[in-house]
Amino acid sequence: QVQLVESGGGLIEPGGSLRLSCVASVYIPSISWMAWYRQAPGKERELVAELSNIDIDNYADSVKGRFTISRENAKNTVYLQMNSLKLEDTAVYYCHGHGGPARFGVWGQGTQVTVSS
Repeated sequence: QVQLVESGGGLIEPGGSLRLSCVASVYIPSISWMAWYRQAPGKERELVAELSNIDIDNYADSVKGRFTISRENAKNTVYLQMNSLKLEDTAVYYCHGHGGPARFGVWGQGTQVTVSS
């Protein structure tokens, strides 16, 4: 069974940067799509960014130009580099894998990102 473990969340001031990491228990290029979602209090979970194993990426309009999703195959890790953070980026961020050994979709446990002055 595929497992995903996120890390890197924390408290950051507006304008700051954080990098989230998601480590997979399998060779990560075997998973067709890796993505980051987020869920703010009282809101639905939303897609932030996704990256295919052939390097197609997509971003939510709200994060384009500020966030970057990337993959380091040797470490079975997907990253989300978040720059110019805003108050509205505050949420629990979840890693998600779909396809290949994660055929039915797999979620990580989430990591809290709080943007506050």
